[in-house]
Amino acid sequence: MLKEFKEFIARGNVMDLAVGVIIGGAFSAIVSSLVDNVLMPLIGVISGGIDFSKGLTLKIKDSVINYGAFLQSVLDFLIIAFCIFMIIKVMNKLSGKKVEKKKEEPKKSDEVILLEEIRDLLQKNAK
Repeated sequence: MLKEFKEFIARGNVMDLAVGVIIGGAFSAIVSSLVDNVLMPLIGVISGGIDFSKGLTLKIKDSVINYGAFLQSVLDFLIIAFCIFMIIKVMNKLSGKKVEKKKEEPKKSDEVILLEEIRDLLQKNAK
């Protein structure tokens, strides 16, 4: 069982995944810093200093529902997702990679292939 575990860990996919998680964590810190320290202050200036997380609450009997904190989390997610999108777009442009949609040709049926072969043979015999 130990041998199987070593083989599993040594596979490229597991190592690639581990590297991806570590790099992702570091990248997450960079993007979070960008959002918290650069973008959110700008959005605060534009929106007049509204802080959704503290101001928007709903009180029902003894419970307090902080829906403003939820809205702030959704806004943070959208900003982070957009930042990641833009960073990847710039990285792809700098590396020269182009994302192209490949058009797949429809697969020919067996009958069509057979008919084309017959046509080609008839053309060959006619010459």
